[in-house]
Amino acid sequence: MSPSPPAGSVKLASGQAVWAPGPREPQLVRAEVHVWRVDLMVVADDVACCLSADETARAARIVGERERALWARSRGVLRALLGRYLDEDPTATELVVGPHGKPQLADAGGRPRRPFFNLSHSQHIALYAFTATGAIGVDVQLARDANAGAASDHVALARRMFGEAEAQRLNALAPTMREREFLRLWTRHEAELKRRGTGIGAVESEADGSTAAEEARTAGPRILELDVGARGAAAVAFAYEASELRLWEWR
Repeated sequence: MSPSPPAGSVKLASGQAVWAPGPREPQLVRAEVHVWRVDLMVVADDVACCLSADETARAARIVGERERALWARSRGVLRALLGRYLDEDPTATELVVGPHGKPQLADAGGRPRRPFFNLSHSQHIALYAFTATGAIGVDVQLARDANAGAASDHVALARRMFGEAEAQRLNALAPTMREREFLRLWTRHEAELKRRGTGIGAVESEADGSTAAEEARTAGPRILELDVGARGAAAVAFAYEASELRLWEWR
């Protein structure tokens, strides 16, 4: 009998998993992909104490106390997780930013180093993806609150981003299903762009120095959808033969 998969893990073929409490000393082995889910509302503000001077200054420029706190917590959690993977002080972790804003680890000479990672947050939910194998992208989007203001025209947005066929398909859906399906399309699209390290509309360039661009041309990217609840959508994208997806909850 085959051994049961570790808690929080799923073989990539199944596309389903349960988020499990994350380890204090995570290890990336066998070309695994790790994704962490974090509720930023329950993260203590002191996690932001490890931010760099530039990150602290950027947080200070964000208008709105709640948005400022959530952004600072999201970057603090990123540094804390990198500290766990690297077994180093999070305040000492050197990050650089690619030409389209994708952060990455840097060595003393400013060159990219492992693990590869990406992050995304929408409202109070943040996702962090890690791998030792190649470029990775992750995206999460939560539906807008009904009282948050004017609703988005998802059909028009789909027409502009994904073409007429997708716009017509969304138009045939009930409004609540339409928004969820649009978010599903959008997060898949964004995760792949973030994997490439490019801006919207860019096609081929890679910003992180990995071999993922060549792999994508031969094998095509893998884009897996992630469960973040009924009011949201999320996806992770990579372009190599990964062995296992492991889903962790921050604790």
